[in-house]
Parts: sequence; C-alpha cells; structure tokens
Amino acid sequence: MSQDRDIIIAGAGAAGLTAAQYAARSNLNTLVIEEMASGGQALIIDRLENYPGFPEPINGYEFAMKMETQAKKFGAELKNASIQSVKKQNNLFTVSTNDSQLTSPVVIVATGAKHKTLDVPGEKEFSGKGVSYCATCDGPFFKNKKMLVVGGGDAACDESMFLAKLASKVIIVHRRDRFRAQKALAQRVLDNPNIEVRFNTELKQIYGDTQVTEVELFRNDKESTYKEDIAAVFIFIGSIPQTAMVPDASRNKEGYIITDNEMATNIPGLYAVGDVRATPFRQLVVAASEGAIAAHAASQYIDALKGQAYV
Repeated sequence: MSQDRDIIIAGAGAAGLTAAQYAARSNLNTLVIEEMASGGQALIIDRLENYPGFPEPINGYEFAMKMETQAKKFGAELKNASIQSVKKQNNLFTVSTNDSQLTSPVVIVATGAKHKTLDVPGEKEFSGKGVSYCATCDGPFFKNKKMLVVGGGDAACDESMFLAKLASKVIIVHRRDRFRAQKALAQRVLDNPNIEVRFNTELKQIYGDTQVTEVELFRNDKESTYKEDIAAVFIFIGSIPQTAMVPDASRNKEGYIITDNEMATNIPGLYAVGDVRATPFRQLVVAASEGAIAAHAASQYIDALKGQAYV
C-alpha cells in the first residue's frame, strides 16, 4: 500500500492547526481534514483575551483564521470532508472520508468534544453573548455581575467556585435535589457565601437584547415558574468527545482518549490532542501546546519507521 501523506490531522481547531504548523515546518507532507470551518470551539468566542501574545481581545473567528493562514503558509494542506473511519494495517493508516481514502503512517486526532446543550429558547441565540460553556474563557467579562450556572456535576461545581471569585453573586441551579459532584467538592460550593444553590430548579428560557439580561426558571418540586435578572449563563451539563472514527483507542470512563505525555495513544502512530483527549484543563493555549507536542513526537516516530525500512 502506498503512502499519500506523512501526517493526516483530523480536525482544524487550535490543537489540529498547531499540529499542522509544526508538522509542515518539519518538512512533513501534512493534510488537515475538517468537516466544518477551521477554528473549532474558538469560533463561538466573541472576545478572546487570555491567549498569550494578544494583549487586546481578539474575536475567535479572526484568531482561527490567523492560525489557518499560518499553517498553510508553512505548507499544510486543508481539506473539507467528513472522516468516517481510521483503520491501521501494518504501519499505515487508511483514513476514509465521505469522498476519498487516504493513507498515512501517522494520524493526529483533534476532533474535539461537543458541549451538551439544554436546547432551551435563547441558548443558541445568545451563545457568545452571555451564554457560555467555559468559565475561564468568559467569566472575566462579567465581573461584579450576577451569573447563573446550570449543572450538578464536578464541572458545574468547579466552575461555580471559579466564578464566585468574579461575580457579585453566583446562582447554581440543578434539576435534582442533590449534586452529582464529589461530596467534598459539593460541600465547598454549599459553604461558599457567594454561591446560592437552588435544587429542583431548571432553566427554561434565556432573554436579552444584544446580551443576556434575564432568565426564566422552573421549580419542578413546586411546579412554579419565575424570572430573574442575570448577566451571564454558564452551562455545564457535560460534553461528548468526538471519537467514533477511532473505536480502538483507549478511553477513560468519560469517553476521552487516553494518551501519554507525547500525546501518543495505545495505537502506535495514532495521537490525540485538544478537547478529545483526557486532560485536566481544556483551554486554547493547552490545545495548541498539545498539538505542537504531538507533531514533534510524530516526526520522531516517522524517522524511526524510516530507519526500520533502511535496515
């Protein structure tokens, strides 16, 4: 079987595009396959202010386009297609898309994870305008304002603790009568004087003009509905890592791909980076660093394969 590319990267978010830049700069024939637009989760960020090197906030779309242009400048190729499967035979992967099959000794999975959404009225309309799925990214924009957190797991409690340092008040709502989070973490939330916990409560609608201004909440134990002024809504009800194309890669209990420090999976030549990977901190800067590490490790892996071929 002949080789079409040195490296194929699945996904054109921050992790995938950084991997593409580093791979192409190493003179490797690099292809990035993305089914949507380049940028991944960055595309929903209205004001990105915590990425090193940008002292002034930058729009997420503009940031993504700069990353794409840079990767192309170094020689990476981008292809719009949907990857259906990644299968390995001997030392080559076959990447099957909706319109072709391509082979490569290395595949870097950078497909990310999709945030679970509530699908309530106003959620989609105000995404990036007061509705967020990342406290670290967007919390600082709402300092000294009242914020709403939706969720009852570890992530919701963790992010509420972070937001409580910024907000005038954090209200956390959970549809059940107790948290799903670890007991110690849940207790810290309950003990925080700047967090008000409302169990048996659901978010039903989000209102605003150019930004979120108000929400509609439902007490399911009393079957009563009421409205409340809120400046920002943070939704933490879980995420779904996009791993269907690599079913044999090892995962943790949440479904994220497990790697070593070089971003290598249990399958030689297969790497995982960004939000699809099991990591304690999901940020653009972390994703970018993982992409660089994976490209460097992949280059060494390819050199080792070539060495075997010469023996």
